[in-house]
Amino acid sequence: MFPPGLPGLALLLLRLSVAAALLLGDYTHADALAGWVHAVAIVISFGVSVGYLTPVAATAALLHHALVWLALGSGVEAGAVTIVLSLDALALALLGPGAYSVDSRRFGRRLVVLPPP
Repeated sequence: MFPPGLPGLALLLLRLSVAAALLLGDYTHADALAGWVHAVAIVISFGVSVGYLTPVAATAALLHHALVWLALGSGVEAGAVTIVLSLDALALALLGPGAYSVDSRRFGRRLVVLPPP
């Protein structure tokens, strides 16, 4: 669940790409969206980028972006971007945060020392 090394670095880059895509999607529709929608996107992006409750945050990013896209009815190009972000967020929700995240510090591997019998 919390792989170190290159797989952990790849998961960090995946988290950052999902967060950046969510913020860019919000920025693209800045004039059509309410302020609280932007605040929600910033909070979700921060949670995804630092790796805090990653499966939940990635699912929230997926739902947020899909709801914004459905509400605004964007064109074919935005649909392709939505599909790519959705696949990235789904992969992140299924894979987990990696070793370089808040989740790995909170829930990561622990050394269990059993007392001698």
